[in-house]
Amino acid sequence: MPHCLPEQLALAALKEPLPADDAAHLASCADCRSEVRSLQRAVDVVAVPEFATPAAPVQPPASVWAGIAAATGVSAAPRAETHAVAAPSPVTARPTAPVAPPPAPPGSPAGGQVLPFRSRRPKLLLVAAAAVAGAVVGAGAVGLVRGGDDVEPVAAVALDALTDEPTSGRAEVVVRGDGTRALRVVLDAPDLDDEYYELWVIEPGVVDMVPLGVVRPGTQTFELPTGLDLGEFPIVDVSVEPLDGDPTHSGVSVARGVLES
Repeated sequence: MPHCLPEQLALAALKEPLPADDAAHLASCADCRSEVRSLQRAVDVVAVPEFATPAAPVQPPASVWAGIAAATGVSAAPRAETHAVAAPSPVTARPTAPVAPPPAPPGSPAGGQVLPFRSRRPKLLLVAAAAVAGAVVGAGAVGLVRGGDDVEPVAAVALDALTDEPTSGRAEVVVRGDGTRALRVVLDAPDLDDEYYELWVIEPGVVDMVPLGVVRPGTQTFELPTGLDLGEFPIVDVSVEPLDGDPTHSGVSVARGVLES
């Protein structure tokens, strides 16, 4: 049977139901499951509440409506507060004299100029959505998966706090029956308001590092990239990252442990 189409893999990463044939193939194909796991990284970033919550709406200035009226010829201005649309009256309204449109703002060209609104939704939502789209066409992001197979760990390390914050945890390397590896992490850490935690594996010189995904307090399982040598990247690190869209390490680590080779 041919592999699942990219759009079906994307749906699976979003935990949407698949057609029976695609679901059966996905259950039996390690390559397709690996691709779904790689898409999970972008999906999980979008799921971070701090990324997904839009800002409060903002009342546009009066000059915006003046520009719209000047460009379209609308002869009435909106009321300052409109909370509901009243039911139409059965009585036919008598025609009234047209109202002159509001003057265009100073410096506007003849005929007026309508300026587009700028969205206040965090730009990081666009970054995350682009990551999902890029992954569908073949980007190989490392993914986060919930749960995991019930297997015994082959290595484990305690994650000790590096700051005064009560942050600690445990990381275990597990190997599944199909040979794929994962890092199962239990994190005990306070909730963050305008930041989030991210999991890394780092080489002893603390120069090269591999991000594994967004981590939250509790238990989660992260896929380990194929070919990654944990002997070269034995440090398991939890960092605090700002909501700035920068994928590099912030330099602020709160918990860390070293896997024994």
